[in-house]
Amino acid sequence: MRKRREIDTKPFDRQRVPPKQNLFLLPLIWLVCWAATRRGRLKIDKVRMKGLRPPFLVIGTHHSFTDFYVTPLALFPYRANYISELEGFENFGEWIYRQIGCLGTRKFVNDLALIKNIMKVISRKGILVLYPEARYANVGTNSRLPESVGKLAKMLKAPVVVINMHGNYLQSPIWNLTIRKEARLHTTISQVYTAEELANATVPEINQKLQELLTYDEYAWQYETKLAITYAKRAEGLEVVLYQCPACEREFEMATELSDIFCGNCGARWHMTEYGKLAPVCIGDSRSDGRVDFPHIPNWYEWERAQVEAEAGEGRYSLTARVRIESLPNAINFIDLGEGLLTHDEQGFRLTFTDFGETEGKTLSFASETMSSVHTEYDYRNKGQCITLSTLDNTYFIFPLEQAQGFNVTKIQFAAEYYYEHSREHKRDVPFCVRAQ
Repeated sequence: MRKRREIDTKPFDRQRVPPKQNLFLLPLIWLVCWAATRRGRLKIDKVRMKGLRPPFLVIGTHHSFTDFYVTPLALFPYRANYISELEGFENFGEWIYRQIGCLGTRKFVNDLALIKNIMKVISRKGILVLYPEARYANVGTNSRLPESVGKLAKMLKAPVVVINMHGNYLQSPIWNLTIRKEARLHTTISQVYTAEELANATVPEINQKLQELLTYDEYAWQYETKLAITYAKRAEGLEVVLYQCPACEREFEMATELSDIFCGNCGARWHMTEYGKLAPVCIGDSRSDGRVDFPHIPNWYEWERAQVEAEAGEGRYSLTARVRIESLPNAINFIDLGEGLLTHDEQGFRLTFTDFGETEGKTLSFASETMSSVHTEYDYRNKGQCITLSTLDNTYFIFPLEQAQGFNVTKIQFAAEYYYEHSREHKRDVPFCVRAQ
């Protein structure tokens, strides 16, 4: 953390036009990407890409940081611009991020300056890369595609390309980033629409087709391809995602050890096989009837979602938690804002705190209908679980002070997504926005 006198509070310049990727850096970018994907024996299949020249829009699945190594190789020999969240700018430096073609923005906000810069990239015959899921895959499955993506594609009037990647999540899942050496990488890049085809398609048709082509299930792919991952601690960290026991239904009692996940309340235990399946070892004691079993990890995850949706639908969900807050107003520094209070319910999020340089507390509100989801981290920079809430000029990184308060980022995400969908029933349209990576 920087000293107080060195802290910079000036907001990031969202209006600044992004430069093209530096031609002198391109060979180095491709070399770094090749080296980073060599272990995974990356294979790239191209469909309808022959003869395609910029400008065009690229929409990619979002598994892990490996995505940023795979995409430039899939687009070779062309350079591109990438939409990126500001924490990447802060971590690696604004100058280098701009030189490699990144457009800075914040997650789950309506950023008109970003739209203008996207249009600028296409108008100068460039390639714009967007990862609309806005966060890494929690259990190796895709998130719902925002309807604004189809609107953006229609507005740009340029060919649309999809990149669907496999193996990136399995190599380094977000809940345990240790590289699995056996993971293999396979990517398909396809031209979905020519400019003429796009002109004749409606926005709902575009969104439906994109959603189909961006759908993935990494654990199903692992099992089908018989990709064995022998990493001894392959289950450790999974308890933050699979936080509710399907046997006794207790929340936040799950724990992991090596390749096993188990419930501290009823004793139910599952073993994660080399092919990503969960095999029951013990169904639990008398407190558990063992009636639910999920060999496929995403099915457990979706069962938890259904539990939260039922809880929220019946008015039983709410969160009030003491939190620690850091803000990121720019690409220069995080600012420690100390303690605050986070509440979440049907109305949305409310964050009460004292901002840097101020003496009076304030409350920021983030309405449910404006947030299709919330950005989550399972161990952000070794600081633990975290969610972020953003305004146009600041991002607040929110960490729980007491885990016993029920602060689990997966459950918070499920609730936020439910409330957004529920609010849409009473709204005329979906806000036009573009998600950052």
